[in-house]
Amino acid sequence: MIKLINTLLFFFASLGCAHAQLLSGFESLSNGKDLNQWHTSRTSHQGTVGNFFVENGAITLKQYPYGQGGVLLTNKKFKDFELYVEVKIDSFCNGGIFIRSTESGQAYQIELAMPGGTGSLFGEAMQISKSAEAIEIGKVWKANDWNSFRVRMVGEIPTITLWINGVFMWEVTQPQNDFTAGAVEGMIGLQSHWSALYQPIPGGFNMPGAWRPGAAHRFRNIAIKEL
Repeated sequence: MIKLINTLLFFFASLGCAHAQLLSGFESLSNGKDLNQWHTSRTSHQGTVGNFFVENGAITLKQYPYGQGGVLLTNKKFKDFELYVEVKIDSFCNGGIFIRSTESGQAYQIELAMPGGTGSLFGEAMQISKSAEAIEIGKVWKANDWNSFRVRMVGEIPTITLWINGVFMWEVTQPQNDFTAGAVEGMIGLQSHWSALYQPIPGGFNMPGAWRPGAAHRFRNIAIKEL
């Protein structure tokens, strides 16, 4: 069964087109034209305006004004699911895929950062019990190109599994539900990390290297299957 899943993932990833055919049982979250199924978080500390739009069939995330990022969220919440998305990320940009996200962007996060920890599991705005690292990513990653991610999340105490370009990376079962309020469902989120404060604060935390000026993260063929 695992071999069959991996074969399907490889086939889907290798199509290399803006509107690939959906895997069986999956529902599209991107129509390649607009953001009708999405909205910008107005409460995220990453930024609240968001420079998010569709370009050449792909959801595109940039900063605006420079230094201010944001989180783009699905309008719908999901509990147990498999998510498929193809990503193309510019270098020296920090972002992520949020799963079971709250409106403010508290979530389990799949990191997107090259160079960096792409494919790692972190917590966004929360401490998670168990992280993970995609130690085999170098064998499958296509630099400056589209790469497919498939994420499965199941259980109130979640088990999270990741494949990149059809290849298994890791599976983690958390020992507890790490959400502040014990949430068991949430939105899918796409993050553009903030990199600078509007006004410098003496001794304040700053991340000037988190997003290269003019750079972007792009997402296409986003689809989900509720389990």
